[in-house]
Amino acid sequence: MANQQRVLVVDDETSMREVLEIVLTNAGYSVTLAGDVDEAAAHLEREQFDAVMTDLFMLNDRQAGMRLLSWLQEHAATTPVIMMTAHGSIETAVEAMRRGAIDYIQKPFSNDEIRLRVKRAIEQRNLLRENQALRKEQARHGDIENMIGKSPATQEVLTMIRRVANLPSTVAIHGESGAGKELVARALHQLSDRAKKPFVAINCGGIPESLLESELFGHKKGAFTGAVEDKEGLFVVADGGTIFLDEIGEMPLMLQVKLLRVLDNSTVTPVGGTTAVKVNVRVLSATNRDLKKMSEDGGFRSDLYYRLNVIPIHVPPLRQRPDDIPLLTRHFIRTMTSKMGLKDLDISAEAMQTLSRYPWPGNVRELGNVIERAVALNTVDRLEVADLPQQLREAASQVKKPSPTLPSEGIDLEQQTADFEIALITQALERSRYSQKRAAELLGLSARSLRYRLQKYGLDEN
Repeated sequence: MANQQRVLVVDDETSMREVLEIVLTNAGYSVTLAGDVDEAAAHLEREQFDAVMTDLFMLNDRQAGMRLLSWLQEHAATTPVIMMTAHGSIETAVEAMRRGAIDYIQKPFSNDEIRLRVKRAIEQRNLLRENQALRKEQARHGDIENMIGKSPATQEVLTMIRRVANLPSTVAIHGESGAGKELVARALHQLSDRAKKPFVAINCGGIPESLLESELFGHKKGAFTGAVEDKEGLFVVADGGTIFLDEIGEMPLMLQVKLLRVLDNSTVTPVGGTTAVKVNVRVLSATNRDLKKMSEDGGFRSDLYYRLNVIPIHVPPLRQRPDDIPLLTRHFIRTMTSKMGLKDLDISAEAMQTLSRYPWPGNVRELGNVIERAVALNTVDRLEVADLPQQLREAASQVKKPSPTLPSEGIDLEQQTADFEIALITQALERSRYSQKRAAELLGLSARSLRYRLQKYGLDEN
């Protein structure tokens, strides 16, 4: 069998090898036998095994099992090893587990116990490998997986992140509050070669001016009232990694001068200190303000603006990417129900349409808050329009739909209508993973009406 799991049995007693071969073969495993460490190593060099069962003492060699374990730790560290002993040496078996064995078992043992131990060892091995793969995948994709959206505007941002993540240049992230600027910053860090080093974020508008300098650059004991000990600044904390200066437009002009010096010289001097400290930090900044206009008006240093804005990334507001709203909504529903210990909820087509029509001045953050409230107060198994805040429902109902314009040369109304219906039906089927029941709900049709249109336009053949 192609997917049959493979077990290597290592024991100097022929009868024991034969018994284990019968038990494990009957349990569905492919079994290979070895009588000593050298023979086992030869098999391991040629083949991969899902588990190894080895005796601790073989051919008067009391370290045989330990030597094989050491070999496996060096050459196949994720292969689980089960130690067998007939000598009642629990201390030695425990030492084997300390060195990397996954389990031990004392002879004599029952057939059921053997099957259980091997099954459990392989399951633990599989879990370990899955976790390792997940960590690698997370390191590769980083927080970019949290940036949910299929709209062209979102995809453009994701493409830009991938292109510049590993560059040393400063990046200025522009966008309205709540649009997801910090997610962009975290994704840039996680996709860079700095991912294993610190990512430090600070909101420049959320800290008093008197404390912001100390937070960024640190201070020496006695530098000011309350400075009772030396403190490292965030630039030093982030050494080797990334610092994210959120709401950079709120930074006082005096501190802008010091930040420019850090960017130019890669050194920071703590408040009250005389010695500069060398740092290697990539600087990312974000703002919802027009820094270019601020620099023209004297509210932001123009030299710092150009130094920060080497690579600009604009995060579009949610109202400019309505295609993302259904995906974000379902993401927030799953997140909130899991957080609250509730079962996952569906959402009605009418409620989704209401969310899609709302202009979202608070962007993604506001959408998340609305969904959290709706999930918390919901008493049935589906979110309805009534679960949404009244002011949101009222604002969405007042949004005017654009009026179609008749071209001077006229149109083929039937063909235009058909094209429009085909496009929306196709999108509904894709979004519902081709569930006709769900697609009909999204389109506000009965199941019979949808089937009629599928037949009419030849879509039922797909």
